[in-house]
Amino acid sequence: MPYPLRSAALHCARITHKTCWSFVRLTTEDGRTGYGEATLQGRENGLTAAADRLVPAALRQASLDDPGAFARQHAPRDIEEASVVSALDQALWSLHAQLRERSLGQVLGIRRAVVPVYANINRRTEHRTPEGFAASAEAAMAAGHVAFKLAPFDEVEPRVCSAGDGVPAMQAGLARVAAVREVIGGDARLMVDCHWRFDEATARELNEAAARLGVHWIETPIAEVVENIPALVRLRRQCNALGLRQAGLEMGIGWDAFRPYCEAAAYDVVMPDVKYMGGLQDVVQTAERCAELGVEVSPHNPSGPICHATSLHVSSALEAFDMLEMQFDESPLFDALVGAPFGEVREGHLVPPSGTGLGVTLSDDVLRRVEDRPMLSWRK
Repeated sequence: MPYPLRSAALHCARITHKTCWSFVRLTTEDGRTGYGEATLQGRENGLTAAADRLVPAALRQASLDDPGAFARQHAPRDIEEASVVSALDQALWSLHAQLRERSLGQVLGIRRAVVPVYANINRRTEHRTPEGFAASAEAAMAAGHVAFKLAPFDEVEPRVCSAGDGVPAMQAGLARVAAVREVIGGDARLMVDCHWRFDEATARELNEAAARLGVHWIETPIAEVVENIPALVRLRRQCNALGLRQAGLEMGIGWDAFRPYCEAAAYDVVMPDVKYMGGLQDVVQTAERCAELGVEVSPHNPSGPICHATSLHVSSALEAFDMLEMQFDESPLFDALVGAPFGEVREGHLVPPSGTGLGVTLSDDVLRRVEDRPMLSWRK
């Protein structure tokens, strides 16, 4: 194996009062570095424990000739392990591409030179009023975006719905959606994320209201458990009859997590996340299977710059691809951590970073200023 691994580190960066991004760094014997992102909000202790179990094995076993082998051999048992395995896999693929003097997209097989993206304006919006969301949408439009997503239903939760109060509770969220629609115009794509807050009956009422507001898709309306697949199928049919689409499965680990939903036709669009899938080959395989079933893929990507760079490269190579989510303007640290390598969004499209590997590296100086806890490190 050329240039075996020498060391690894886990960094947790405090971005805002509600956001912490977690990164894995692998270093080879000749000093090359590869990065992966393992962000799992509020579960950093679990990430640390999973890293302690998995990183030493990666230093001993991982191959830069076959970067996906470690992920294939270490099927994660839970979401914390999935995040660590996924981050290690991202870093290994980056190093693999660097050694070949190619970008990650090139080694995966580029299908598109530019990637359509949409702006997730949710975490940017601290003032959770219709006016606050409208201001975020205006800023995203000024930055070149033509498609937008928000998670507006702060007042809704399963307990409220089960008590019969879901429809009144969702009115504040619908006002936020209406304010964004007013700003972006009638033709722009607008997506609404429900964060599993609804039950089926309330989600049906939501779909009717969303159709009147010209919403493009409803995302994760109800809990994603196998017992709810029939309800999700019914909701998708209603969505489609109303001119809407249904999207979900952002926390899925591997194709097996997606398969029962896709085979049952529960979703029009699924949202694999490179941080949770357990390896980039699982993302590619899931897109291939989705293409066979007529389901589109729109990768989940609402976190930090390493996930964003990886997701752009992967999206350039996927079948059945729709659009890539993009965290919009949550913090200037998004660019500062990696030296602002991302170009401008032009008419809703973005070019993956240039250069070899991911095309981005983390700034040690910026990391030191924002680390949420002491860096963990391992040596072979």
